[in-house]
Amino acid sequence: MSEAEALVAQLVATFPALTGRVTIQRAKRVWIDVDRQAFPEVFRRLAKDLGFEVFCMITGLDEGADLGLIYHLARNDGLMANVKTRCPKGESMQTITSIFPGGGIYERELIDLLGAHIEGLPEGSRYPLPDNWPKDEHPLLKDWKPREKGAQDA
Repeated sequence: MSEAEALVAQLVATFPALTGRVTIQRAKRVWIDVDRQAFPEVFRRLAKDLGFEVFCMITGLDEGADLGLIYHLARNDGLMANVKTRCPKGESMQTITSIFPGGGIYERELIDLLGAHIEGLPEGSRYPLPDNWPKDEHPLLKDWKPREKGAQDA
């Protein structure tokens, strides 16, 4: 049994709701599609018990009514877990900073660029948009349109 197959078996045994939702994309690449409510427990299990000690990044996607969030984790043996969840726009996700403090920078990016709501994120400066960027303008949303020049000043 490969490392990836062993991980799939462990996850499905612990979280039966993941049956059919954990796939091996290719050697050392596992994709996990998890409901938002189960995400914190699955994420914590990967990080604390299954050896995924390296937090790589978060990919944010505008999926219409939802934001798709893919958390990329790695183990020292090269196995990667890509954990995808969906959060309805306007609702919030719990911060991962209690597990990976460095994840805050990626969560701030989700807030600035996609308008995500991250509950429990410690105070900090905006990223990557400048401080004077309008807070209700999220340039990676599919329906975002830039304001006309001078409209910001009106």
